[in-house]
Amino acid sequence: MGFEELKKRQSVVWGAGPYERLPEHYRPLLDHVAAVAGVRPGERVLDVATGTGALAVRLARAGAEVTGVDLAPALVETARRLAAEEGLSIRYEVGDAEALPYGDAAFDVVVSSVGSIFAPDHGAVARELARVCRPGGRLVLGHWSAERGVVDMFRVMAAFMPEPPPGVGSPFRWGDRAYVEERLGEAFALRFEEGDAPQVSGSGEEVWELFSTVYGPTRVLAEGLGPERREELRRAFVGFYEGFRVGDGVRQPRPYLVVVGTRRGAGVV
Repeated sequence: MGFEELKKRQSVVWGAGPYERLPEHYRPLLDHVAAVAGVRPGERVLDVATGTGALAVRLARAGAEVTGVDLAPALVETARRLAAEEGLSIRYEVGDAEALPYGDAAFDVVVSSVGSIFAPDHGAVARELARVCRPGGRLVLGHWSAERGVVDMFRVMAAFMPEPPPGVGSPFRWGDRAYVEERLGEAFALRFEEGDAPQVSGSGEEVWELFSTVYGPTRVLAEGLGPERREELRRAFVGFYEGFRVGDGVRQPRPYLVVVGTRRGAGVV
């Protein structure tokens, strides 16, 4: 499976469940990115890999002219519906983070919240983020930690998944400061902030029910396994989260990295 075939699969997988229920579970990360972005009325903002628009709506409420782009048509449709229900004017389009359908320097602010990290070609994503951001413009990205948290959940699932195609970048490398500097430091003056968006629930079984119904990658993985292997996955998933039991519930720390950049260019210090 090459990158293009993988992305075609991703465009379906990510829209396989009602993803709009999930952002509530990482609200601290979304609020952090939105606060750091500090958008002003009239600023042109691009939300890359917008999903169902949880970050885009936050920025549109501040008066920005927001465009959201995502690889998954089903997520874009949901984002449009949710924006319309709130009376927000947000332009949502289907598009690839590795080949954004916009002109050079088209946006004042470029953001992404745990979305663009899943594009397989990290070099292409970095080039596109830089290309569409005007000189002096701002970049704000929310990435899961490379060390622990969501990466550990994916390790549980990895035991039941086929190997990715050669050359596919791990999404969690974006949670490492040195890696981000390597990819984006030439185009942006960077700084970093950190935070935590814990997974809180009543039990490991509740977390399994959430992810296996709402989160496309987990849902598609589970539905593609035979009964015995699916039960093995369920037990492994539940057991993992039960390892974070605190009193009457579970609470898994999920640290994240916020990348804050200013686009280098003519007249920009």
